Amino acid sequence: MTEQKKHIVLKTNNLSIGYRFKKEETIVATNINIELKQGELVGLVGANGIGKSTLLRTLTRVQPPLSGTVSIDSKLIDDYSSLDLAKSLSLVLTEHSFSKNLTVFELIALGRQPYTNWIGNLSNNDKSIVNQVMQQTSIETLQHKKCYELSDGQLQKVMIARALAQDTALIILDEPTTHLDMYHKAYILNLLKTLANDTKKTILFSSHEIDLAIQLCDKLIVMTDSQVISGTPEALISNGSFNTLFPEDLIVFDSNSGSFKVKK
Repeated sequence: MTEQKKHIVLKTNNLSIGYRFKKEETIVATNINIELKQGELVGLVGANGIGKSTLLRTLTRVQPPLSGTVSIDSKLIDDYSSLDLAKSLSLVLTEHSFSKNLTVFELIALGRQPYTNWIGNLSNNDKSIVNQVMQQTSIETLQHKKCYELSDGQLQKVMIARALAQDTALIILDEPTTHLDMYHKAYILNLLKTLANDTKKTILFSSHEIDLAIQLCDKLIVMTDSQVISGTPEALISNGSFNTLFPEDLIVFDSNSGSFKVKK
């Protein structure tokens, strides 16, 4: 599938994000124009406190934009019912709000809620999808374990499997590598890369692991104090987008290696 023919799954048009309190506005970022296409792995990167979580909350309708629009599959996100949005977008948050007394199978099966009847009974097709996503994330042997028995890395794979079970074209993850060691950070991001390629789902995640994101992502969204831009890692390196990501008193971006280095 060529770049030109790929379906646009998510698009923003002159999006401004931030907060309203009474008549006052706190602007976090403006003029955000991004397109995420089918099957892309997209990393959202930027310094701490720059507004990555605010952008993700706006893209997922958790909070309203200050201005501009967000569209999923060419339809304004505000025009989706809650049920239809749950069939188009799945969200994996840093903080988990489920009971850890659930088994792995039960937690993943919650991803089928947009499709089950009002009682929540799983059909044979639902069960088949749960088994399939456990295979895709290599957690079949964990299915009977309680979630409180899992390591952070195992639990993150289960959360990704639940998002896959929801069977949406777009999966958004907020800091999926938080609390993980370097090996498991690389493992989770490489898993996301494989899933985007194999399932043709569009996967967007925010991360502080910029070096890994540069190596693995098809596209990056870079947030700085002055702008939000997107492009391939190669294009962003070429135009110097990473050079102003952090103050240059301690670390600098080395365009030759595509990584950040301590300034000597």
